[in-house]
Amino acid sequence: MASVLLNDAEKTFILHGVEVDLRCDGRRRGDYRPMELETDVVSTASGSARLRLANTDILVGVKTEIDVPYPENPEEGKLEFFVDCSANATPAFEGRGGEDLANEISSRLSRAYQSLPLAPLCIVPKQACWKLYVDILILECGGNFYDAISLAVKAALFNTRVPQVTGSFLDGGSVDLEVSDDPFQCWRLDITKAPVLVTLSKIGDNCVVDPTAEEETCSVASIVVAVLDSGSLTAVIKIGEGSVHEQTLIETIKTAQKIGVELNSSLMTALNQEESLGPKRQRFGFLK
Repeated sequence: MASVLLNDAEKTFILHGVEVDLRCDGRRRGDYRPMELETDVVSTASGSARLRLANTDILVGVKTEIDVPYPENPEEGKLEFFVDCSANATPAFEGRGGEDLANEISSRLSRAYQSLPLAPLCIVPKQACWKLYVDILILECGGNFYDAISLAVKAALFNTRVPQVTGSFLDGGSVDLEVSDDPFQCWRLDITKAPVLVTLSKIGDNCVVDPTAEEETCSVASIVVAVLDSGSLTAVIKIGEGSVHEQTLIETIKTAQKIGVELNSSLMTALNQEESLGPKRQRFGFLK
């Protein structure tokens, strides 16, 4: 979380604003800030995206590599997340703070992405598969980086091209693989089962979506919900030491589910619209 120092008067002002459904930046409790999205921004990656959510700036690159499937999943590919919390983003990321948070984010993304089918990434069962490295760089943190990261990751996976592979079996059962270097001989991932994360932070007796860094400072607990475009949930994660009443938790999850469906739809509309513009495309804002 972003580190912001607030005095008691500032915290009270934010709390009272949330109570009357009028936040400091003019939003209601269920409103997101404007976002700006751009894909195909890293020329050396198989897919990439950059997302700006107010002062939060996330860059994601996806790299492809041929590897050996896990013994327990011999007919599936691999997906790994690596997070770099730049110390320039916020002082809270300096030293071990950034490393611990990066590990937490990677772990939670892996949990949320268990719904993504990895069988299409298998090349030869038990012998060869595609491994996707999803590198996430937090350039700036102005609150709500979980949602921003998930949107940038899904956009980067949408932008990812996996090369076509041909092969032949050799004596002894091994296989000789040849990866095409033709940029037009590739295929794309089906990201239907890729979730977005929706964070609701509890401030007083109410929850707000897309919390700012200042609002996160006033929050005692947050609920992060991973939502598919169908409305199905793949993970529910609680962050913070504060408690959440059972009924409040149920209502929060329902709210996150509704928002997640809308967020998925808006993201895909933005991605398809940006792609239709071709080489002349510019940064495309959505959810304004």
